Amino acid sequence: QVQLVESGGGLVQAGGSLKLSCAASGDTSNHPGMSWFRQAPGKEREFVAGVSWGGSYQKYADSVKGRFTVSRDNAARDTVHLQMNSLETEDTALYLCATGPKAMYYYSSPRDYDYWGQGTQVTVSS
Repeated sequence: QVQLVESGGGLVQAGGSLKLSCAASGDTSNHPGMSWFRQAPGKEREFVAGVSWGGSYQKYADSVKGRFTVSRDNAARDTVHLQMNSLETEDTALYLCATGPKAMYYYSSPRDYDYWGQGTQVTVSS
């Protein structure tokens, strides 16, 4: 069984930065990668970014490209980060990490992922 725990969310002013982390436990050795999604109240869950487990490949949603960076921790290999810069009020959402044995890091549909964390709230004020 795989468990995912997110951290790092909070309240920040527009233009500010936050760094989210997702720590995985359990056997993820056969998982292609890890992805971040977000869900705002009344909206569907949407893909934000994904990274291969080796850390060499990344995929971003157009809305965050150039502002967010997804990476794998060099020391804690089962941890993935999401560095969020130039935050906008539209980025306010619950951020969740997800993985699965058949989920490539660039898959954007939540249905492709088997394991999810509880999420960490990001609120951007104007």
